[in-house]
Amino acid sequence: MHFLNRGLPDPASARRILVIKLGALGDIIQAEGALHDVRVHHPDAHITVLTNPRYQPIFERCPWVDAVMTDPRGSRLRIDLLLKLRRDMRSGGFDAVYDLQGNRRTGLYYYWLSVPWVGSVAGKPFPQKPCDAAVDTLYELLRSAGLEARHTRRPDLGWLADDVDQILAAAGVRTGFVLLIPGCSARHPEKRWPHYAQLAARLIAEGTQVVMAPGPDEIDLCKTIPGIALFDGGKPLSVFQLVGLSRRAGFVIGNDTGPSHIAAHTGAKGLALFGSGVHASATYIDRRFAVIEVADLGQLTVDRVYEAYKAELAHAVR
Repeated sequence: MHFLNRGLPDPASARRILVIKLGALGDIIQAEGALHDVRVHHPDAHITVLTNPRYQPIFERCPWVDAVMTDPRGSRLRIDLLLKLRRDMRSGGFDAVYDLQGNRRTGLYYYWLSVPWVGSVAGKPFPQKPCDAAVDTLYELLRSAGLEARHTRRPDLGWLADDVDQILAAAGVRTGFVLLIPGCSARHPEKRWPHYAQLAARLIAEGTQVVMAPGPDEIDLCKTIPGIALFDGGKPLSVFQLVGLSRRAGFVIGNDTGPSHIAAHTGAKGLALFGSGVHASATYIDRRFAVIEVADLGQLTVDRVYEAYKAELAHAVR
């Protein structure tokens, strides 16, 4: 997969722009700064984002875009869905495309639209190669298209935050609480540190409040961990409430999962725990949070995590 630039979009001429970012959640968060830079480069353009339907509510709130288009990604047998998507994309009247996803799926889109295209398409040469970190890849991509890219390496999710003061007050949560993010995608159990219960008990014993915001698939897990599980009327917190919660946390400790990446870009102090697989440097979380990387999270001790947490607290007050 290589970067391709099929003609650079001129800020003065590109009036309708399509930005492609399909997912996953952590990738969506990391692309916030790149979206900001596209808006700065095209201040008067109408910008549409093409994404997965589950991320539509996020982009509908994003101040850098004007409209959201979704790709339902149905079965390959659903030719009708592909034809509808192609029809919708062609009827969008787009003058330029920024492909921030760069996979096989978006390579298909490339052949549907004959407009200036900044992105990556299989088999098409471009001077730069993808970087180790996705955010750096986006930075190089936008720079190659003539954008200043001042925000790409500094995603800021302040615009996503909902006020959670009432939720915290109702649960008796005080300032300075530690937010634990013990879950992760069910497809990647190797990313889940198994000792959050012991860590939570240790924090509570020293007088620190422990808070969690379990998603639908993590409710049972969080029942096994001492602390306060937050809900909104019995329902899991929304992404917007999670951003607000992260901004209020005294410290965050979490796995390599979307909510941890969200928290890392809210200005919170935190510690991310990485096992085998993707390195923290590839996700850019290590620019915001302290990180522990080990080959096997099952062998990562509570003592080591606790000591790293204490070290970061001491550093924060200097």
